[in-house]
Amino acid sequence: MQQGKARKMVAVSMLSSIAYLLMMLDFPFPGLPAFLKIDFSDVPALLAAIIFGPLAGIAVEAIKNLLHYGIQGSMTGVPVGEIANFIAGSLFIVPASYFFRKYQSVKGLSIGLVAGTVLMTFMMSFLNYVIILPAYTWFLNAPQMSSDAMIEMITIAIAPFNLIKGLIVAALFLVLFTRIKPWIIRQSQQA
Repeated sequence: MQQGKARKMVAVSMLSSIAYLLMMLDFPFPGLPAFLKIDFSDVPALLAAIIFGPLAGIAVEAIKNLLHYGIQGSMTGVPVGEIANFIAGSLFIVPASYFFRKYQSVKGLSIGLVAGTVLMTFMMSFLNYVIILPAYTWFLNAPQMSSDAMIEMITIAIAPFNLIKGLIVAALFLVLFTRIKPWIIRQSQQA
């Protein structure tokens, strides 16, 4: 039992470090505002969630964002972006983990990744309207965005960004998964 916990802790730590490094390799998506950057740091979190369960994936998301904030800081002084990244990543990986663990198949994983992408897109649109965009405004001492301006920003930038990011990360993970599926199945049975 202790060996299993230690193995899980080491794996989550390593996957968190890899996720942090992947987070640093972000890039803007053409046609969207430059502050919305795509990275592949959700791939290690997905791997942890599939092998060890959703809490392990959420732990990878949390550690990755704590490392990012601790090392690189935030333009607002408050980790608004890191909190948003954590929430988005968690919303994305939990359905994927649930459906894969339930069906143990590529089909189940695919359904979970699509569900995660849709959930992330809708919830992040709502949270940006209610909390995240107002927080940026408040912490940067910028003029308040009108409700119409926030809806426009969400409609033309934030929702498409989350949808595109989810689809890209899902496609990349499915390619990776098909290559290492036997290893992932063995690891999840040992966890």
